[in-house]
Amino acid sequence: MSTRHVAIVGAGLSGALQAIHLARAGARVTLIEREHVPGRGVAYGTDRPEHLLNVPARRMSGVADDVDHFTRWWAARGGDAEDYAPRMVFGGYVRELLAEAGESVDIVRGDAVDVEPGERVRLADGRPIDADAVVLALGNLRPALPARIETGALGDAWVADPWAGDFTVGLGPDDVIVLLGTGLTAVDVALTLDARSFAGTVLALSRRGLAPRAHEPREPMVAPQEELPETCVGLLRRVRHRAAEIGWRSAVHELRSVTQDLWRGAPLAERRRFLRHLRPWWDVHRHRIAPAVGATIDRMQAAGRLRFAAGKIVSVVPDGGGARLEWRPRGGDAVESVAARKVVNCTGPELDIVRAGEPLFDALIASGRIRPDVCRIGIDVDEELRAIGADGRPSESLFALGPMTRGAFWESIAVPDIRGQAARIANRLTA
Repeated sequence: MSTRHVAIVGAGLSGALQAIHLARAGARVTLIEREHVPGRGVAYGTDRPEHLLNVPARRMSGVADDVDHFTRWWAARGGDAEDYAPRMVFGGYVRELLAEAGESVDIVRGDAVDVEPGERVRLADGRPIDADAVVLALGNLRPALPARIETGALGDAWVADPWAGDFTVGLGPDDVIVLLGTGLTAVDVALTLDARSFAGTVLALSRRGLAPRAHEPREPMVAPQEELPETCVGLLRRVRHRAAEIGWRSAVHELRSVTQDLWRGAPLAERRRFLRHLRPWWDVHRHRIAPAVGATIDRMQAAGRLRFAAGKIVSVVPDGGGARLEWRPRGGDAVESVAARKVVNCTGPELDIVRAGEPLFDALIASGRIRPDVCRIGIDVDEELRAIGADGRPSESLFALGPMTRGAFWESIAVPDIRGQAARIANRLTA
């Protein structure tokens, strides 16, 4: 099949890389974006220089058949292949790639709310966009809302999305900031507070209190040489054994080349067991932070300005101009109380497309054109990234890529994974 015109919904990293690969393959592309700067999205739309890439420049090429593309681009600007460049700089790189596509890519501002039969994308204002095929590239969904918190009653003390505005305005040296979550978003927020010279204290709280680990200067990727266990427990034992031999970073890193195969080959019960019990540990060891970022986080902790804690929220209620948060530390019965100036939602994105409140997904699910994957962590797709409908059949003209395909591949959020998916779809649609 040779496709002349492809509509892509979402112009963040996933959508931009898809547009770039399609344009290079000779297709005409309409790239639809509702709110962010095309090519940047949320992650690379930051304007904070302290927000660094989580991997070195040598692994960040946006072009599937030229793995050194970003390395050369960065070197021409005085960078090194081992640098963890600012994310806003990488966003500029993707923007340049988009610009090079020229007239092959038409960027449309609008909110896609449905994909009707015949691959007509319907925008919220009624505009139709007709295409031969459609690619869903919405990236990560908006942050999930914590349960049991009446956020509306908290007023300005509640920060639902730390990327939506500057929540640091007006903070004083005696203020306490509570971060609900201890992952990568919490790290970003802590970095910004430090860069803004916030002199108060930060409490980052999650059920397990696990924080992302830092990279070492150079971590070569070596595939495991033996057959790997098929169960979560067996694989955990294997990683622990290898960690004792070669260090935990190398033990985790050598699974990188086979993670997708392990996930796809795992029985459903094992996938669910992993998500329920092991995912938090996998995330903080696998998705590491730049060494400089790790040093800043360590410095804040050593100074008593940042604390990562494990516990369960009991209540969050308004308290003057802030909020009173009560929480029970993990493994204990006593309840601790903290008066917070701000409570920041750092729980990470919603995963379940049914609960996401995304009108486009609601419409596509209602029409049977897409369905959640069996683990309910994204859109169900086959190996060719074709969206699978309610009838269990893959579409020949509706595709998805990026974070929304984690149910099929698990590893689908890093640049190498997304550019590979973009190239696969482009090859299929323009063959």
